[in-house]
Amino acid sequence: MKEARRSTRVPLKLVITVEGGAKNSTCDAETIVVSLHGALIATSMELSLGMKISIFVYVTDKSAAARVVYVDPQNPLQCGIELDEPRNIWGVSLPPSDWEQTSSLETGR
Repeated sequence: MKEARRSTRVPLKLVITVEGGAKNSTCDAETIVVSLHGALIATSMELSLGMKISIFVYVTDKSAAARVVYVDPQNPLQCGIELDEPRNIWGVSLPPSDWEQTSSLETGR
């Protein structure tokens, strides 16, 4: 399976809050790597594959809807999430050039 990245990944540790699940549980989490389309995060509670979540980034005061697209089988507290709408909610001040191209394509929505 060929895996092409839609946007460059940037290593970045940020404190975030994750909300979701049947009981609308909330937990603290931290990003490990971010991109325009999502992030790899470490959470304080297990999330399940396909779960719809909402994330809040403290440093930027931005929130976004996302879903869990990967759960590390060796460490279930580490998950990959995909944002419903690709955007730089992380506050990356010098984003990779492919983030700019993708963002400009999105404005036509």
